[in-house]
Amino acid sequence: MPRSGRRGGIVAAAANCRWLLCLTLLATFGAKAQDAFRLEQPAPGVFVHFGKQLALDAPGHEDIANIGFIVGTKCAAVIDTGGSVRTGRALLAALRQHTQLPVCYVINTHVHVDHILGNAAFRQEHPSFVAHAALPAALARSRELFLTQYAADLDAPATANQLIGPDRLVTDTLKLDLGGRKLLLLAWPKAHTDCDLTVYDERSGTLWTGDLLFRERLPAVDGSIKGWLAALTQLATLKPHFVVPGHGPLAKDIAAALQPERRYLQALEDGVRAALKQGQSMPEAMDTVAVSEKPHWLLWEQGHKHNVARVYQELEWE
Repeated sequence: MPRSGRRGGIVAAAANCRWLLCLTLLATFGAKAQDAFRLEQPAPGVFVHFGKQLALDAPGHEDIANIGFIVGTKCAAVIDTGGSVRTGRALLAALRQHTQLPVCYVINTHVHVDHILGNAAFRQEHPSFVAHAALPAALARSRELFLTQYAADLDAPATANQLIGPDRLVTDTLKLDLGGRKLLLLAWPKAHTDCDLTVYDERSGTLWTGDLLFRERLPAVDGSIKGWLAALTQLATLKPHFVVPGHGPLAKDIAAALQPERRYLQALEDGVRAALKQGQSMPEAMDTVAVSEKPHWLLWEQGHKHNVARVYQELEWE
């Protein structure tokens, strides 16, 4: 081969190698991105992304809630959107890997930041945003906190119009038809928050509890301890095939899944009542109430004293 031909062949081979390297890197990056936002499918048409068990002030805190979507023959419904616009976009991209049907509904199970800040990522889909009738007021109360403490989880600059509330409210129950499958939405009295909503997919028997159910991660009391315990009693009567908690792994036996949370919440209520009866101050109660529960829960230090304070405030003036 002439020298110029050899040089041309070497250049072409090098270019091919670079192209193959680029393809390999892209494939690797795509695989890593897919692994970083994994979906599980407990039943046909039901997709869940399980959040990380991290604190709200830790890197990765925007991806700590269980979120996902359900696909019918007509459209899809998203259930919670994560704690940032980035997470919401990742959820939308994952959804588009499985269906090109329109997103008819974005359902928020409650107002907490890790479940709702991704809503803005779905604005382009023009869905109906659905939530408990009390959520708009709760979002209004939280707006300043979200814009100051979680500005980095919104698109810059962080603006109030990215905090998307519902245009369809649930005061009691509501059924949504996705085509070939119906979702039953139930608005709960004050429990984990004052705007808790559950979603039941009748076709697959999948119940999305929102944060009425925590598994492994310490429950966070932001509503009413008495209302939450009452809600658990009612939830235990249901017979779903699958249970998607707000945090933690999927469950099949709802009664068994609820038991650790019920034990902790009951210990909180009983312990605070005993502390009040003994004349303990709130700080004293924080150091003594339900401490035997500590080995059973992740993120104990980040949340337990807050829970004692909330329950103390609720029961102090009964």
